[in-house]
Amino acid sequence: MTISADLRTLAHYLAGEFDNREQAIAEPAWFVHLRLWHRPLSLFSADSLTLFAEQASVVNLDHPYRQRLLRLQVSSTDPEALQVQYYGFKDPEAVAGAGQKPELLKTITLEQVELLPGCILKVISQHQVENSPGSTGSYRFIASSLPDTQCSFIYQGETRYVSLGFEVSATEFLSYDKGIDLATGKALWGAILGPYRYTKRENYNFEF
Repeated sequence: MTISADLRTLAHYLAGEFDNREQAIAEPAWFVHLRLWHRPLSLFSADSLTLFAEQASVVNLDHPYRQRLLRLQVSSTDPEALQVQYYGFKDPEAVAGAGQKPELLKTITLEQVELLPGCILKVISQHQVENSPGSTGSYRFIASSLPDTQCSFIYQGETRYVSLGFEVSATEFLSYDKGIDLATGKALWGAILGPYRYTKRENYNFEF
């Protein structure tokens, strides 16, 4: 399959190790200092690019959580757009720590993952023109939920609901993910007072 330039750029922007150190220092009452990993993974390689994602509190890096897959591909409803389909793991503990252990990534198989049907985002790109001489500018990708979809997954025997969304550029990743109380519609955790603002500290583009 030929991977489009936009799809490859999106994948390269997402691939890396991030943290929100500056935000956590400025607003410690509202934002925990987190580290986030997006590592390329060779699943679904026939028609897409895939990333393994997980995160951890900086004070407890040995206990990462929210293990998931992001499958990046051309939108199934709009050939001019991109989409991100999320997958969960049947046994998250079996892959915990793979963000920090690339050798563990190589053991992950399709049998370990499960599709999260409502957890899908449409991605649009914005070209940003820079003022420096000779610069052609860069891109910013904005991912938001499709209309009439509801993202949910089973965690410790209970159904959890999540509102997903992100923005990403070459150096920054903004996460709008929030846990939702379905009865009230209120956010329970995550980007309640605005996005988590992560800065890319390491690049994993070479792993594609």
